[in-house]
Amino acid sequence: MAEVSAQMVKELRERTNAGMMDCKKALAESGGDFAKAEEWLRKKGIAKAAGKEGRVASEGVIGTYVHSGRIGVIVEVNCETDFVARNPDFQDLVKDVAMQIAAAGPKFVRREEVPTDNLDKEKDIQREILKQQGKPEAMLEKILVGKMEKYYEGVCLVDQLWVKDDKKKVGEMISERAAKIGEKVSVRRFVRYELGEGIEKKKDDLAAEVAKTLGQA
Repeated sequence: MAEVSAQMVKELRERTNAGMMDCKKALAESGGDFAKAEEWLRKKGIAKAAGKEGRVASEGVIGTYVHSGRIGVIVEVNCETDFVARNPDFQDLVKDVAMQIAAAGPKFVRREEVPTDNLDKEKDIQREILKQQGKPEAMLEKILVGKMEKYYEGVCLVDQLWVKDDKKKVGEMISERAAKIGEKVSVRRFVRYELGEGIEKKKDDLAAEVAKTLGQA
């Protein structure tokens, strides 16, 4: 795959309104060729879905998912019309998003929601780890960029790898479904409950149990 610069990603994003990670992947897959990258995005339905960003998604569904009575999720997924909110494809999307939250335990929907204090703390931790590993001072900030991407993949729903297909991220899955549905689709918010959370006691890794169950589905 071709090396993709931040400027290339920015330019493709301005052309297509697609997400940053989608643009980066499109350029990498297309060898840095912008025309091919745009075509890649269109084939995936991402550019089409991104073109709806200016429209308002105020309808939708409050979806729920409970795993073995031990993990519960409530999630709001929005679309543009009540008609689509009743569509089976949209309903399936809401269910998949709720299952993802149950299995992977994200803290935020998207990276823009992560508080600055959280980011600063994580950067300090990762910077100290790199120093302890003897990484050159001049390379720390560059390496840190990749470390923070991994952090986002852990805590942000749309940046996580989809538990049903780890070759794509949740944001990509949502964009593809939105293109098929034909409306703007957005995850607004969610709440995740885990039995016994906050109580000092020995407990199993319930999130791993959910992910294992989904992987066998």
